Amino acid sequence: MFGKKRRWHCLSGQEPTELDKQVMYWEGRGKLVPTRSLIKTPEQIAGIRKSGEINTFVLDEVERLIHPGMSTLEIDKICYDACVGKGGTPACLGYEGFPKSVCTSINEVVCHGIPKETDVLQEGDIVNVDFTTIYNGYYADASRMFIIGGSTTPEKEQLVRVAKECLEIGAAAAVPYSFVGDIGHAIQKHASKYHYGVVRDLCGHGVGLEFHEEPEVVHFGHRGTGMLLVPGMVFTIEPMINMGTWKVYLDADDKYGWEIITEDGLPSAQWEHTYLMTEQGVEILTY
Repeated sequence: MFGKKRRWHCLSGQEPTELDKQVMYWEGRGKLVPTRSLIKTPEQIAGIRKSGEINTFVLDEVERLIHPGMSTLEIDKICYDACVGKGGTPACLGYEGFPKSVCTSINEVVCHGIPKETDVLQEGDIVNVDFTTIYNGYYADASRMFIIGGSTTPEKEQLVRVAKECLEIGAAAAVPYSFVGDIGHAIQKHASKYHYGVVRDLCGHGVGLEFHEEPEVVHFGHRGTGMLLVPGMVFTIEPMINMGTWKVYLDADDKYGWEIITEDGLPSAQWEHTYLMTEQGVEILTY
């Protein structure tokens, strides 16, 4: 009989490293482990880091210029100009038919909101701006929440704050040789204190050499489940936290088939970073 095909292989002619031993230990106990191709080289990490610097610059420009009365189409132009001006390429533009350079998701739009001239930001709106940069073939992905005009209702303000806390708590749970499910468990536990829904239909993902790689980083679940996280992996954490139910639907009026909206029409908030797993824990590459 043939044995189960292994995902992990030691480098030929070399003694197993501590990383090899850890991965093989967990694989031998039936856990899902990464392939070696998911472990980024120092050169690749340097490239992703540079892409992250440009991505951060783009979102800083949005933060500097965003204001009531502007359209989300204006945000798209800010992002495009800032990214291209630094030598980068907006990853979203043309990706599987997505028509713009950035996702702008207002209030009850959970994610993948398409910039439009008719979507004009109002005082008290909350909006997620999600941008991904390609630089020299390397990808970095992040998003931020903005409160338009600087203030909103106490309920929306709390939602934005808790969503950011969920990101930070999820990142703190991502330690070497932990599991994707540890991230999701920590996020879900914190969100449930406020009776918020954690979106289950979308997730974070590996990133760096491609827009979307393994693993899928779910934001709910149980400890010890999902893929083993080891030093050298690069991935996003991007919890989508809804004020009400976790359930969402695809907007039937979106001819491109992208915009996701909360089922109950209540607001949603999301923060995202690209992280590098190191021997000490995660490092933010989109600071």
